Parts: sequence; C-alpha cells; structure tokens
Amino acid sequence: MKILKRATQYTTTTFYSPTSRGYFKKISIGSKSCFFSTSSEEPELMHFMNYLDSLKNFEKSGVPKGAGTDSDDGFDLGRMNRLMDRLGNPHSKFKAVHIAGTKGKGSTAAFLSSILRAEGYSVGCYTSPHIKTIRERMQVGRLNRPVSAKALNCLFHKIKGVLDEAIGLENGCITHFEVLTAMAFALFAQNHVDIAVIEAGLGGARDATNIISSSGLAASVITNIGEEHTAALGGSLETIAMAKSGIIKYGRPLVLGGPFLPHIERILRDEASLMCSQVVSAYDAGISATINGLSMFNDRPCQSCDIIVQAERDLNLSIELLDVKLCMIGNHQLHNALTATCAALCLRDQGWKISDGSVRAGLEKTCLVGRTQFLTSKQAELLGLPGATILVDGAHTKESAKALVDTIQMTFPHSRLALVVAMAIDKDHLAFAKEFLSGSKLDAVILTEADVAGGKARVTPASLLRDRWSQASEELGIITVHNGMAEYREMFDNQLITSLTVLEHKTLLAASKSFALSMKMAYQILRRVENQPGVLVVTGSLHIVSSVLASLHELS
Repeated sequence: MKILKRATQYTTTTFYSPTSRGYFKKISIGSKSCFFSTSSEEPELMHFMNYLDSLKNFEKSGVPKGAGTDSDDGFDLGRMNRLMDRLGNPHSKFKAVHIAGTKGKGSTAAFLSSILRAEGYSVGCYTSPHIKTIRERMQVGRLNRPVSAKALNCLFHKIKGVLDEAIGLENGCITHFEVLTAMAFALFAQNHVDIAVIEAGLGGARDATNIISSSGLAASVITNIGEEHTAALGGSLETIAMAKSGIIKYGRPLVLGGPFLPHIERILRDEASLMCSQVVSAYDAGISATINGLSMFNDRPCQSCDIIVQAERDLNLSIELLDVKLCMIGNHQLHNALTATCAALCLRDQGWKISDGSVRAGLEKTCLVGRTQFLTSKQAELLGLPGATILVDGAHTKESAKALVDTIQMTFPHSRLALVVAMAIDKDHLAFAKEFLSGSKLDAVILTEADVAGGKARVTPASLLRDRWSQASEELGIITVHNGMAEYREMFDNQLITSLTVLEHKTLLAASKSFALSMKMAYQILRRVENQPGVLVVTGSLHIVSSVLASLHELS
C-alpha cells in the first residue's frame, strides 16, 4: 500500500498571525501555504448564532459536578418538558430511537439513520457536537445532509417568540443545548419524519433529550460505559451506568453495544428488567462481526466485514450479511455497525419494513466526518502538505485512543507516525497519552491548542499537554526528547528539528500553541527519512479535527 510520496523540497518558511476578526491562520511551507480556519456559519444564521451565544453553553464552559445524575444536582428536566409543552410537544409526533453511551453514539446513530433512509423512510437525526457547522446536528428527510441554513433560520424565527417567553419564565436558565434539542424536535415534527434517531448529549436520565415517553420510543440503545464526564455523572462507572440507563423506558426494547464489565452490564440489565424491557446485546450468543480485510476505495481505505445476528435470548432477530464494505474502519466502527444492525432488527421485529438489502446498503453508505477519516491526496495538497497521508479522528478518551491505535496498526502496520494533539482541559490526558505511547512507535507527538466550542475556557495549554506526555513516557520507560529540555530548546526555536540525529531512536515531544506550526513540524519530521512512508494523525478532540476540516471547506 503506497502511503507517502516523496515530496518536493521547499526551503522558505514564513508565518502569519491571524487577525482578531479573520478566519484563517496562514503558514507558508516553502512555496506552498497551509491554511487552518475556525469554523464559520452562513451569514443567514448570524442572528440565530448570536441568540445561542447568549445562552449558557456547557460545551464551552464545562459541565457542573453531578449535573447528569438523577439527583438534586442534576439538570432540571422539568424545564425542558415545560419548553416542549409551550412548543406543542413536537417530540410526541414521531417515533424515536434514543442512543446513549460514552463512545460510539454518533457513529451508531449515523449507521442506523443510513439504514432507515436506505429503506426509504424520512428520518430525523439529532447528534452532537458538530464539526464544521451547527447544521450538522440536525438531519431531516431521505438524504444524508445537514438541515439547510434557510430551513433552520425559518424555524428559529417561527418559534423565537416562544423561546423568548420560555427563557423569561425560566429566569434565563434555559441552555444552549436545550434550545437546540427543542428546535430539532420541532424540525422533525414540522417535516413529518417517519422516525427520529436521537443521540443523548450527556448521560441520559437528566439529558435534555430524555423527554421521550414510552409510547414515543421505538428502542433505546446504550453503546458502552466508560470514564468520561465522570464528575458530572456521579464519580464512578456505576453512577455513569445508572445515569445512562435513564433512557430505558417501560416495555421498550434495549440494545446494548458493549463490551461492558460484568457488574456494569448487570446494572443495565437490572434496570431493563425493572422496566419490563427486552434486551439484545451485540455480545449475545449467535451475534458476531469479523473483519476480512482492507482495500482502497476512492483514495481511502475501507474494510470488508461479515455481520451475523441469530439472537434468541429475549428477541428473535436474524440477519446474515457477508462482505459488507464499511468506509468507517476499525474494530470499534464494525462494532458500532453491529449495534446499529441490532437496533434496526428490533424495529423490524416491531413491524417496521427493513430489508436485509437496506441494512447492507445503509451500512456501506455511512460516512461520518472526523471519525477515522483519511484525507485524500488532493485535500493534503490543499492544506499545503503535499504527499502526506493524513488521518483525522476526534478520539479524546483512553478507550477511543486505544481504538484509534488499533485501527492505525491494522491499516498501516509498519508506517512511521507523527501525532498532532489538542485536548480539552477536563479529559484524562495521561491515560490518553499512555495508550498511544504503549501501543505504537511514534516519531513525534506535537502538542498544540484548539478552541473548544468556540472558546478558550476548556483549552489545555500545549505546554501542560507536553508535560503529561512526558510523565506518561517516564512511567512507561519510553525515552523522549522534548522542547522543554534546555539542551534542545534552541534547536526547536530555530526549527532545526529535521537535523536532530538524536531523534533516530527516540520519540520527539514538542509543544506549540500554533496549530498550523504544529502541522508543519509533524510534516517535516515525517519527511526526514526518504522512502519510509509515514502517517500524520490529528487527534485529541473533535475541535482540532474541526480546524482541519473547516480549512478544507474554505479552501475548496
């Protein structure tokens, strides 16, 4: 597999700082320019975006302790119910599949929505966060497209009076996410969708999406349970599981993704038993998914998979799909596809018309930006990084880091690697670093910064990230060189990293506040050794991925 072409040599290096109002950071790499932009919305949505910016946004500020628990500290779900009542309860006008879990929610939602669209259903899909535009959070109809700016703007102005009244009556406590959720439900009702696929934002029990009643729920899905937003969800895996189990509704089937620790799965199954909900798990006997191999398709890798479901425990579900070609690669994405398949079969068991062919077609058509996404050679060149193989992935937890490492090893088992990493302040930086350092040989890790939800309150300083990676390497016994070391600082400052012979058998750690400079540094390091292909991986958050993809959107 050809990975990295020999790049033309450039010698000129020029840097430009962004203006306070500009969208671009520009960095010249020789005669090429490398652009990185912040995502921007259409002018048509300016009033709507300003309105949202005036509301409390926990994605930007961080979630308070206990906010996602079903307790006195939890979000006020009554406030959301009152808002929906003022809007005419649009969420009661369609059936929904509700998806919660620590990781894989968005991918599972994308797979399931694609399956339903392939069958011809009009589908509403609500997910978060977004990558390039807030419109991505809402899809409606039979096409895999974000809601149009015109439709979103018209809906906003139609219900703005109700929103204003509700905000006043709730003493200004209605949040950014609550307004977006209400608008998504109103949009789906307005467009008479056949079914909606709804991703929970945080936890489940007190999440704004958890206003769906038993009569409106077709099925609930819990993808997995991991340590993320731990303080907001009660402080332990057990409390996280209890919070997410809050989406289970009386008499409605539950699909479990997994794998779960035995006592965590017991918590979920016990809650389902209390709610008289039948359960199917992607790890039940008779259910399997395997990867047969990899191939290239449209300049990107895809994986051939077999998916077999013969479930008889609570529900009788059956399908056999051989040689399914998934554009979403990695074992974790195959498992998300299997979980979505189980959910689709639950719907078929309830009388929804879903053919085996539609399941296959839906899985194969699914592509989600920012999740194990390989840029094309043309996109790399647009970024001013000609010949580079670039992988962008929004991994930001220990579990997602491991999944990404496994995917890289499966796809490029012998390639040299350089990472560009930016993370939010409330993530487990040490555990994230250890997964990469112990799982693969890294030429370099460039730690940088990217705004989180358009703000800097949750941004981790690049120097702090470097210190965490340095600590992780020491604890693992891995030798690194970094630009905090006095003996190498001058070389880093003068950008002589490509001539550092000391790097031959060590991993380079470097911190740079400039994302554009970080990309250039990683690119140059991979070019140090001719005829040895390498992969440049951008990861740590969906926000750093957004910086890359928004740039491509502007440049193309």
